[in-house]
Amino acid sequence: MTSGEADVVATEEKQTGQRLISGPGILLVWLYGVMVVGAVSRSAYQIATELDRAPLAYSLSAVAGVVYGFITYTLVRGGERARRAALVCCAAELVGVLTVGTWTLVDPSAFPDATVWSDYGMGYLFIPVLLPLSALYWLRRARTA
Repeated sequence: MTSGEADVVATEEKQTGQRLISGPGILLVWLYGVMVVGAVSRSAYQIATELDRAPLAYSLSAVAGVVYGFITYTLVRGGERARRAALVCCAAELVGVLTVGTWTLVDPSAFPDATVWSDYGMGYLFIPVLLPLSALYWLRRARTA
């Protein structure tokens, strides 16, 4: 790759990054940031103080926090590779929310305490199920823009 081609790639990456965090992208970054703080702080406290009560629930909340953090990072970083990584993570997040949400409704005894994704995120105003749907839409739209 010549230096001119590298400059073009760098410019495209920068422009794509700006598109990811413009308009609705800013709101997504903010919401994912709030979810990082909520999920990580809640799970850290629960794991530190009462892990034996509901290890699966608290571990899943910690995983959710890490996923939220990675998605936030990729949205802020921008670029085509970051956009694709965010797409994959948002799809995995949605699968997780739907799986855990259904599991908590079908077998509530498996979760003595709620996770971030329990009941499709009802404890978080359904943001955990709405956020990946919105992000998937935005990320697909950002690609075609």
